[in-house]
Amino acid sequence: MRRIFIFLIVTILSITLVAGCSANQQAPEKKPQETQQTEQVKDTLVYNLGAEPQSVDPAFCSEIPGDQVIYNNFEALVRHNEKNVIEPAIAEKWDVSQDGLIWTFHIRQNAKWYDGKPVTANDFVYSWKRTLDPSVGAHYAYNLFYVKNAEEYYNGKASWDDVGIKALDDKTLQVTLKAPTAYILQIFSRHELVPVRQDMVEKDPEGWAMHPETYIGNGPFQMVKWVHNDTIEFVKNPNYWDAQNVKLNKLIFTEIADENTALSAFESGQVDLMDNPPAQELSRLKDEGYLISVPTIGTYYLSYNVNKKPLDDPRVREALTLAIDRKAIVENITKGGEVPAGAFVPYGLPDVDPSQDFRKVGGDFYDTTKANVEKARELLKEAGYPDGKGFPKLTYTFNTSETHKQIAEAIQQMWKQNLGIDIELKQEEWNVFLDTRRQGDFDIARDGYIADYIDPLGMLELLSTGSANNNPHWSNKEYDDYVNIARTQSDEKVRMDAMHKADALLMKEFPVGPIYFYSENLVVKPGLTGYIATPLEFKFFRYAYWK
Repeated sequence: MRRIFIFLIVTILSITLVAGCSANQQAPEKKPQETQQTEQVKDTLVYNLGAEPQSVDPAFCSEIPGDQVIYNNFEALVRHNEKNVIEPAIAEKWDVSQDGLIWTFHIRQNAKWYDGKPVTANDFVYSWKRTLDPSVGAHYAYNLFYVKNAEEYYNGKASWDDVGIKALDDKTLQVTLKAPTAYILQIFSRHELVPVRQDMVEKDPEGWAMHPETYIGNGPFQMVKWVHNDTIEFVKNPNYWDAQNVKLNKLIFTEIADENTALSAFESGQVDLMDNPPAQELSRLKDEGYLISVPTIGTYYLSYNVNKKPLDDPRVREALTLAIDRKAIVENITKGGEVPAGAFVPYGLPDVDPSQDFRKVGGDFYDTTKANVEKARELLKEAGYPDGKGFPKLTYTFNTSETHKQIAEAIQQMWKQNLGIDIELKQEEWNVFLDTRRQGDFDIARDGYIADYIDPLGMLELLSTGSANNNPHWSNKEYDDYVNIARTQSDEKVRMDAMHKADALLMKEFPVGPIYFYSENLVVKPGLTGYIATPLEFKFFRYAYWK
């Protein structure tokens, strides 16, 4: 395990970038009195979240905007540091049994909630039990299935006393795994495993996370105001265990969904940092020294609703996928360093030998340099729609964004030209769109996913049966078996073999149509440093400051 962990760290370091430290642009020189005034007032950071989070309850969050709120308002046992390596957080240290099954976490004596109450091991026990309670419906309950009898408890086949989550005392949490798991610390860092306050949740089980007075956190910042669909405001948490190193006194998240409007807000001084500006502005922003590109482990793809005709036919789904010119999309529309996707699992994840990349070992499953029109037409003909004749009019749904709109229009045109079929376009506001996808109320939907952790399983498990993120509502027992092997086996060779087979099965059944692998572009005001942007698209502002 030690060898695997060391190699994983090396792999992670090779693909990460500490955002904020690579900006060469310097703020303009100011007169001494102006500099002094700036230092007095520049204790605030304004970050554009991009959309109103659908949920900031750690049990229900399943999208990036909610993650950003949770990770700055709460803190888990462990966390990602500036090199994207796991380090102690609320747990100051931990012990691991020789067989790799029993993990004993020692919680900091000075770990406190915003209101001064101590953070205890029982806070984690309550929070993890809540996540595993099937009546709660937590979206990522399966990330606790690594724990002994946790899956059995979730499925009603074991009592809570049998689950390997115990508070030995107020400051000692013991977790027993079902099998040694090399990347388990990455799981323990995730948003659904932060502690939440039992008394606050029980005051308002449905709405506690919507109100700052009950959304009491243990992280570097504390939410104090939420004007929905506008802004979320945080202040420094004076009781945070490392408050002396938190330099910002205020953190503001704006919720500007339109990229052009967000960029205007940045250029007028209303926003200090934003993600993914309009593609047509990337070159200019780079020349002006505002642009930072962050390697990102994730995939932009189409979800096909496999329960609707004719999308229940794998040949139709494959035809639609092969008829898309990915290279044209990344070169003419996104223009941000994205890589045309020849599979679902992106680059940046380790293989059996952690010095090798899973995607490079697995290779592409189709040509990413151009559309394979001939094969796509042949597949559509086999499915009963020669030259698109008789093909029903389907709808492609996407969320509000100029870039998503341009991609949708390009794909619409490609399908018309290459297959002879007509597809309608439908644009929806973010939260409405999330519900549409989750409920399966679509034909084809824009989709995207950032890996949960640095392992191929962090991408593959979302398409397993019953996953809250399985938007195509696809179910395949063979695939589920491969995912289960990857979850439970400690032999890395066996795990990787199962995941390569799952990867190939996806590209045989095509419940999804991969378009490109993400690359995140940040627009950053000169002088801002110390923040962390990880390849998993998490933003941590605990040590951000202005030079």
